[in-house]
Amino acid sequence: MMYMGKKALFLLAFFCTTSLFAQNIYDVKTIQEVKLYFEQDNWNTILDSLKQAGKDKRLVGTAVINGKSYEKVGVRYKGNSSYFNVSRSGSAKLPFNIKVDFKNKKQSLPGGYSTLKLSNIFRDPSFLREVLAYEIAGQYMPAPRANFAKVYVNDVYLGLYNNTESIDEEFLKYFYNEDEGALIKCDPNWHNKEEPSCPKGDKASLMYLGQDSVCYYHLYELKDNSEWNDIIQLADILNNTPENIEEVLDVDQTLWMHAFNNITVNLDSYLGRLCHNYYLYKDTSGMYHPLVWDMNLCFGGFRYTGIGGPLSNEKMQRMSPFIHYKEKNQKRPLIVQLFGDNLYRKIYAAHLKTILEEQFANGEYLKRAKEIKELIRPHVESDGNKLYTMEGFETNHRVSAKADKSNIIGIAELMEPRIEYLKTHALLSQPQPIITEVSALDYGDIVGISARIEDTEKAWLYYRYGNFGNFKRIEMFDDGGHNDEVMGDNIWGATVNGGKELQYYIVAEGTALAALSPERASFEFYEVGEEE
Repeated sequence: MMYMGKKALFLLAFFCTTSLFAQNIYDVKTIQEVKLYFEQDNWNTILDSLKQAGKDKRLVGTAVINGKSYEKVGVRYKGNSSYFNVSRSGSAKLPFNIKVDFKNKKQSLPGGYSTLKLSNIFRDPSFLREVLAYEIAGQYMPAPRANFAKVYVNDVYLGLYNNTESIDEEFLKYFYNEDEGALIKCDPNWHNKEEPSCPKGDKASLMYLGQDSVCYYHLYELKDNSEWNDIIQLADILNNTPENIEEVLDVDQTLWMHAFNNITVNLDSYLGRLCHNYYLYKDTSGMYHPLVWDMNLCFGGFRYTGIGGPLSNEKMQRMSPFIHYKEKNQKRPLIVQLFGDNLYRKIYAAHLKTILEEQFANGEYLKRAKEIKELIRPHVESDGNKLYTMEGFETNHRVSAKADKSNIIGIAELMEPRIEYLKTHALLSQPQPIITEVSALDYGDIVGISARIEDTEKAWLYYRYGNFGNFKRIEMFDDGGHNDEVMGDNIWGATVNGGKELQYYIVAEGTALAALSPERASFEFYEVGEEE
């Protein structure tokens, strides 16, 4: 039998096996409560000294999370600008990283979570950017979930924080059904100096700096099971033999990341001057997957692309979807090398259109922003340590608001002109292939897959077996000899070996744009298998 399955449905089924608590810990409709207790009255001075010394040490305390007590947790301050700038201002609202299993490795939150990351909503008067951005991104690629938490220390209320899922073992198991691969944090260590003998790099851009690992020490942070050769291998192939990149990189997920960052003007990312705030996970098959991280400056909260000075409001509204590529900026190989491939560039443009139409052109983003605002308003009002004004909270979803001495553009103020700019962009307004009547015939050893495709030059079938792993690509034909009926009838087909849980999607390659079916592929896909 043939049926259509979506990765989202698989993930939902997986998620529902956890407890109600685990479901709600990152549910945006539920405000979490986190209470920390320390024996030391000068707990904040101790945490400050550990952070200022650059030591990843923790202060032991007790955490009461949604009414349940956890003993001997490890707490430290986290963040860079969100810690140092706020600390210098004298505010008590500093960001926390809490390890529930710090002393007791068997202790975890229901659902298996072991870490809470609580952000102080730095440079976001709207309180919306982090949660809204992750909610949108998570519909197209693996992304952390985020909501809000009321945070107390020794029964003193510090304020309303963002509660963002950690990219760790539980996250990897959830999306990749494993956690034994190599995890790399792509965030330069601003305290370390470059090695003078090394080629000049540019942040965590994946520029190839040679085979000496010392040249990469200050640019990346090795996490679980990772070695320096992991990052060197990817940079080498990306820069020197990009024609082989599909063998080692999840290209489609990378294109989704670029599309999301560009539409939302998320410049505190690979796309911007600092070229950071993402992870790479190398799974056990050797495939690298990029993972988005740190969204508090999404929607124009950071104005620097790395090309020239800060962008004005108008330049952010009209920022090119092909920035860095059209300048042939060799400091951004993950953009320039991928977009240099005609098919990848067309798929990227299709992803841009999908996000634009599903989230922005229809006003969905603004509807969600208003819904989240209504949920958190009373908690923002009672937050005496909030970094910005109540007026900023009430208006920044629409218009600019002050964050210290800076103007943070309103979310709608940025996006409404940007939507119109992208809708009329010379390339994005070109005709797109149309894919309908997708079907699969299971002959046992062979599966024939076909679709009606109009206005296409080529068509590609991406397929794999099982819920995880990389999709392979083969060409589809309209020649009457590939499960496609009659030559020239716009029915395109291909055959693959049958197998357990055959999953697939289709890409139609037009003159300027590609089209995908399902539109959110490869995050969503079709599936052939036995009905349950």
